[in-house]
Amino acid sequence: MSNDPTEKKRFGWLRSKDKAAEVETAAAAEPVEQPVAEIVAPLETSDAPEPVAPKKRSFFQRLKSGLARSSSSLSEGITGIFTKAKLDARTLEELEDLLIMTDLGVETVTGITAKLAKDRFDKEISSQEIKQFVADEITRVLDPLAKPFEVNPSYKPHVVLMVGVNGTGKTTTLGKMAAREIASGHKVMIAACDTFRAAATEQLKVWGERAGAPVISAAPGADAAGLAFDALKQARDESVDVLFIDTAGRLQNKTELMAELEKIIRVIKKQDETAPHSVLLVLDATTGQNALSQVEVFKAVTDVSGLVMTKLDGTARGGILVAVAAKYGLPLHAIGVGEDIDDFQPFEAAAFSAALVGLDGLDGGINLDAIEVSV
Repeated sequence: MSNDPTEKKRFGWLRSKDKAAEVETAAAAEPVEQPVAEIVAPLETSDAPEPVAPKKRSFFQRLKSGLARSSSSLSEGITGIFTKAKLDARTLEELEDLLIMTDLGVETVTGITAKLAKDRFDKEISSQEIKQFVADEITRVLDPLAKPFEVNPSYKPHVVLMVGVNGTGKTTTLGKMAAREIASGHKVMIAACDTFRAAATEQLKVWGERAGAPVISAAPGADAAGLAFDALKQARDESVDVLFIDTAGRLQNKTELMAELEKIIRVIKKQDETAPHSVLLVLDATTGQNALSQVEVFKAVTDVSGLVMTKLDGTARGGILVAVAAKYGLPLHAIGVGEDIDDFQPFEAAAFSAALVGLDGLDGGINLDAIEVSV
């Protein structure tokens, strides 16, 4: 290196710069210890707001939400027809067509329009008055049939046969009903006699585990009637209060499958000639008018004692429940508007009618939002 002072100064600056870079690199590689004050979490204060659980909707609110598609078409149609105009032949005909399109059934619709013509013909009437009138008439038809399912203590066990076509929600409905009966203090047993579908047995086992009910099952393809016989014997031996028997979802136009259902009933009667004590037909609201033919055939084969309507949520055909009830006069035990157990409730005519036509929660002096039937 040169002895020039300028050169020494320049090389000295470079050495200092390199040394500084080394120190900086080493510092970046080593973790820096944070001051204690910076890593201590702040203390919670008593003024912090507590989380508020969302308010649970009443069953009427869930029902009204589920029937939104049915009620919107009906409500909007009525509003479009009646705008403080007089009730004449033209508006009556339009209303009749609208009600028939909502699957209420010709018998119910003609009764509604005939009474409306008698009471209000050639008089001014608003859409709200029409909605209330239709709701009242539907309630009048349905109210005598609204009968929550009840276990008869004179039977030991009370045998409940669940029937219906594929896809109606029959197996899920059975599970929900079993859970409700156990919550009511009854000893329950379930027979998984849908041996044609392994998934049905697994589904029932899940419900049985949740509710605390034993599930009697067999290998896929086993004789369903034999399983029903064995389950009834075990239920009697163990003093069970309610025996729910699931059956294979079968199409009502399949003769051989309906014959198998008849066989289950014959075998049950060998132990208890009064059984089954209840035959509940599960209907899917989305099937519309096809539900009528299902009732016709199942009622002839199994002597249906009551109905359960599922999948009322998300369908524009909720009025089919009215048509079925008016034609066959069968008890309406319960309806379903969702997957949760709280979405399955005993049928209440006033709440259903109000939800179907799109009335508000408070109407006619009845607080429909407060309706929450429990069993």
